Amino acid sequence: MYDVTRDSDVDTKATKLSARNVQVYYGTTHAIKDVDVDIEDKTVTAFIGPSGCGKSTFLRCLNRMNDTIDVCRVEGTIQLDGEDIYDERVDPVQLRAKVGMVFQKPNPFPKSIYDNIAYGPRIHGLAKNKAELDEIVEKSLRRGAIWDEVKDRLDAPGTGLSGGQQQRLCIARAVATEPEVLLMDEPCSALDPIATAQVEELIDELRQNYSVVIVTHSMQQAARVSQKTAFFHLGNLVEFGETGQIFTNPEDPRTESYITGRIG
Repeated sequence: MYDVTRDSDVDTKATKLSARNVQVYYGTTHAIKDVDVDIEDKTVTAFIGPSGCGKSTFLRCLNRMNDTIDVCRVEGTIQLDGEDIYDERVDPVQLRAKVGMVFQKPNPFPKSIYDNIAYGPRIHGLAKNKAELDEIVEKSLRRGAIWDEVKDRLDAPGTGLSGGQQQRLCIARAVATEPEVLLMDEPCSALDPIATAQVEELIDELRQNYSVVIVTHSMQQAARVSQKTAFFHLGNLVEFGETGQIFTNPEDPRTESYITGRIG
């Protein structure tokens, strides 16, 4: 099992999310085993590994999305800023405002561009009036790097945008509730290379304000956008460390085999 204490002396950023001894079961299937990891603030952390290795399952533990699956059971401790997110007093809806999520396939609501962004701030009571809501919508669309493309058609349906624009709209929607962490589950897998490059550039900008965790099948993408990388294999966190080290000098032979294309 990976020892998270090993890198503690070189860590300069505060830990945002901390997982200890996390186990995930789907019914009787043990999908995630003994995961220990510290995810830093204002850092992009990439989860890589073969299909079905558990990286998306573990990602969904970080904002309790697995709560929506009846047969799923999560054990262990996951803390956000030192507070247990699985404590029964924690409201999962409020948690997901702090830990936003962007999915593999762009999923704008069947509403206007404006209402896609305004939806979260409205339900969480983040704006006192229309002027404040307008301000949140503009700021979020700017953070999603799509304001200039949509500012003249905020009443148009979000579903009418191109795939890459829809994904940036979904990122803007996720940041509208002022989250502290952004989870991204293969956010570029449905996009063409140009749209992918735009989203990658955006991810690099977002880490100035957020802790970003991205699941990606593309090792090139992980190398481009992340500072830390976690390699999952068969439900285990095999290795976690600085992205450069994981890709050039991995410590575990399974990591090396995956990166060089021998497994996966």
